[in-house]
Amino acid sequence: MRADVYFVNMRALEKRSLLEKVDDLFERAGFPALIEKGDLVAVKVHFGERGSTAYLRPIFVRRVVDKIKTCGGKPFLEDTSTLYTGSRWNAVDHLQTAIENGFTYEVVGAPLVIADGLTGKDYVSVSIDGKHFKEVKIGSAACHADSLIALSHFKGHEMTGFGGTLKNLGMGLGCRSAKQMMHSDVLPVVDEKVCVGCGKCLKWCPAGAISLLGSGEAKKARIDSEKCWGCGECTVTCPHSAIAISWKAEPENLQEKIVEHVLGALKEKRGKVGFMNFLMDVSPDCDCWEWSDAPIVADVGILASLDPVAIDQAGVDLINRSQGIKGTKLGEPGSRDKFRSLYPAVDWSIQLRYGEELGLGTRKYNLIEIG
Repeated sequence: MRADVYFVNMRALEKRSLLEKVDDLFERAGFPALIEKGDLVAVKVHFGERGSTAYLRPIFVRRVVDKIKTCGGKPFLEDTSTLYTGSRWNAVDHLQTAIENGFTYEVVGAPLVIADGLTGKDYVSVSIDGKHFKEVKIGSAACHADSLIALSHFKGHEMTGFGGTLKNLGMGLGCRSAKQMMHSDVLPVVDEKVCVGCGKCLKWCPAGAISLLGSGEAKKARIDSEKCWGCGECTVTCPHSAIAISWKAEPENLQEKIVEHVLGALKEKRGKVGFMNFLMDVSPDCDCWEWSDAPIVADVGILASLDPVAIDQAGVDLINRSQGIKGTKLGEPGSRDKFRSLYPAVDWSIQLRYGEELGLGTRKYNLIEIG
């Protein structure tokens, strides 16, 4: 069975602005039925790294927030902190960055919540039946919300080929240690030159795999590889960054792990989730970088659907049918597969195939254009 994906192009008229088209998408895609009066509605967005310029514009978010309020919902904007040490690796810096990027209450009309808490440890362990995980760690605010609307900036991505709804939900709602588990297929290692032997990592190790060896200033943490689960809690706990974060993961495994976290994030929200992809400022790289390269195609439009797989497939198809912009990272403007041209070694379709396999949705869709 095909999923319905609704689409509006970038054309705007005197009495029909692009913001009004967002309202129409919200209605036509059936989002009002997802929200009951009094529901706490999580609006998943990416607040953008400091220095980034291609993240979703707050004015579009405000439009969705207002629609949620008319349905009787209580919206809040959410994201989780990053694994890498940038401007969003803890809740304080993350909120400051979001405000600097325009996500203030005055602009968006809703409070901001960092879903995995102050330092990325506020999560819910969700049981799933995946190839890589039987349990995933999802930011608690996302789990406790009654409904979820995901607003995703569609763009290229160096590890997954493209980033859309699946990437926004899987990586974006996994807590910091979950991000480590998605990115890494090897176990963490202590850098003894940096370690000060404070012992904070011991408290957070669920496997009891860490011990302190030596005494005085020579005391160092040591990880027993036989006991270690590779959960990543130690890497995000160490205040001195002495436990190396490993980014070694095959693109195939990373995409599948991301999708398994989507499965966990949506597990208890059947019939309560909706998705929008904004095919605007389609930059070649992730919004997590502290800069944004030139868009590879002209702005295409906005998509809305109740199916997270179908909406991403439709996004890829629309981008691939668009004319590439000469002089950008894309290289060959006429390339049929824009994201494969950007990252030849990455098969972006893996995330879509696996999402379909796990029952998250279908790659077959009806594209319904709203005038």
